[in-house]
Amino acid sequence: MPGWLQSLLHSEWAYLVLFGVFVLEGAMLMYFVPSELLVPGSLALLGHSPDRLLPILAVAVLGATVGQVALFTVAKRAGREYLLQNRWFRVSDRTLTRFDGWFDRWGGPAVTGSNAMLFTRGMLTVPAGLAKMETARFVALSALGTVLFESALAALYVFGVDVLW
Repeated sequence: MPGWLQSLLHSEWAYLVLFGVFVLEGAMLMYFVPSELLVPGSLALLGHSPDRLLPILAVAVLGATVGQVALFTVAKRAGREYLLQNRWFRVSDRTLTRFDGWFDRWGGPAVTGSNAMLFTRGMLTVPAGLAKMETARFVALSALGTVLFESALAALYVFGVDVLW
């Protein structure tokens, strides 16, 4: 590992950088790294002792929730057509319509459920915004799903490392 990266990981900036990464992930702007690798990767780089695990989980949940609220707000204020016309929003109209259906059928619990599942993480953020869901309710449901998702990934990593090594 390069010296500059090693010193960054052991500095007070490590959690701030991690927060920024999770904000991008929550806002669906982290196309080059699967969200399923972020917490395990953070634990691998920063350590998984109890004094590291809980701050990493807190930063992950807070950062991802901030990112999702930003995307939710854009969807709520700017609308569907605005999102579909922008290159940074890489979700097709067909996929968005499918997730609109999930939201129409299940409502708020679908936000929590999608945030807690692999491969659908955050996909109900835009339909919730388009449906003008109350922001405080969205934040609570989104954060709950993120806590479940990130905690499960952390548990798999920690127990996997302890079993395999």
